[in-house]
Amino acid sequence: MQQLWAPWRLQYVTQEKPDGCIFCDKPLAGDDRATHIVRRGELAYVMLNTFPYNNGHLMVAPFAHTSELEGLSPDSLLELMQLAQQCIRAFKLVFSPDGLNLGFNLGAAAGAGVKDHLHLHLVPRWAGDTNFMPVLADVRVIPQSLDQTYDLLLEAFDRLEKEA
Repeated sequence: MQQLWAPWRLQYVTQEKPDGCIFCDKPLAGDDRATHIVRRGELAYVMLNTFPYNNGHLMVAPFAHTSELEGLSPDSLLELMQLAQQCIRAFKLVFSPDGLNLGFNLGAAAGAGVKDHLHLHLVPRWAGDTNFMPVLADVRVIPQSLDQTYDLLLEAFDRLEKEA
């Protein structure tokens, strides 16, 4: 029998669940590299998912603490979508995905892990990226560390900003 080692998952399994809201607390931490925040706007920001579904999994969240999409101001909603566009452009530069999944999980019944602060998931996908690991072992294989992914995406966002 072969073993798949994923030691970074132990932190998720054993960590104490925070009392606060990660989408409110992380932007205030002051260290974007440590919190994997790759881009900030005035009303919303982009960060890597610490426990990604696929390599490059990003989340765009408003700074405002709300669980309701209809509760966002028009300016917040616009910036959230503009950041999503930037994410897609960065994905195309860095990863050349064959497709993308974008989505909100609004409410616990919809699968929201953090139900009190809405956030948009962006997941790059490649033809044939589904394999036997999630089906047989409930394991996802992520081929790159979060820090490596952060560096690549940060460089892509900076390049896109210079070109704009």
